[in-house]
Amino acid sequence: MAVCGVLGDIHGNVEALAAVLAALERRGVERLLCLGDIVGYNADPDECVEMLRRRGALSIAGNHDLISIGRLDFRRCSGKARYALKRTRRVLGAPSAAYLAALPPHTVPEEGVVLVHGGVRDVQQYLRTPQHILQNAALLRADFPAARLCFFGHSHEQRVYEVREGSVRELPAAPSVTLDPGLLYFVNPGSVDASRKALGRLAECAVLDTQAWRVEFLRVSYDAGATEAKAAAFGYRIPPWAEHLHTARRRLGRALSRG
Repeated sequence: MAVCGVLGDIHGNVEALAAVLAALERRGVERLLCLGDIVGYNADPDECVEMLRRRGALSIAGNHDLISIGRLDFRRCSGKARYALKRTRRVLGAPSAAYLAALPPHTVPEEGVVLVHGGVRDVQQYLRTPQHILQNAALLRADFPAARLCFFGHSHEQRVYEVREGSVRELPAAPSVTLDPGLLYFVNPGSVDASRKALGRLAECAVLDTQAWRVEFLRVSYDAGATEAKAAAFGYRIPPWAEHLHTARRRLGRALSRG
């Protein structure tokens, strides 16, 4: 596989995707690996699907992809995600829906490397703590015994976790990390879409060099203003009152379930 680009959580952001693809091309990337959530929060789902399809990206399905085609429901969604995905369901073209429907839940692009979206067995699980990593390391060893490197997305943050004899150590994710071939790693390349980030509207991705066994992390600028303007104009941004109502209903539902 040599040098490949790893990206995910695009969420219909065509400006950010174009910026990331240009940066990866400048790095001499030979293959694209996509961790899912191609569609979601922003106004260009069909365009993003087509850009990946045209470049022959090896993609898996994220939870937003599955929700957009009706394979998952909205129960674990935030108000922002639910609102945008209802819009995505209405506008998503048939070719894009067919592409997303054919995506696998995980894949092994080459021996030792596994792609998942969230958790190893739960597409909607956030991997944010050492405990989450240890739990999923056990699942990874059970499902993919030869795995040494698991790329995951969903949590929108560039992260590197090293698993050694039942312990987890988080490593700095910039600018690059050389991996120990005798250990297991969980790596998040970050999110192409930065619309959920409060600061630093930069598109994120990573470059994997399988010969050097090294991961380089990239952050590139894009026209976030254009992305936000389109998302607002085409009905992808939830009104504040609707978000407050959704949050109140979720809290009430949790309280009733505990009671």
